[in-house]
Amino acid sequence: VTGASFVVFNGALKTSSGFLAKSSIVEDGLMVQITRETMESLRQALRDKKDFKITCGKMDAGDTKEYVDICWVESEEKTNKG
Repeated sequence: VTGASFVVFNGALKTSSGFLAKSSIVEDGLMVQITRETMESLRQALRDKKDFKITCGKMDAGDTKEYVDICWVESEEKTNKG
């Protein structure tokens, strides 16, 4: 589990790269490189307020995978207000 101040989704990952998606720590945030098709699915999930899971790693890596989960929650924390 990684806490981050921001998340960047980059939809320029080529399918020929051999990766499903790539995640990396950048400064105090997270950058997730995904394919254009995954970006379109992510955008639709955000519009619909649906949870979304991005599987990161090599296409042929077997069970060794990382996941980026985007989850909608019911309650909003009341921190850092003002």
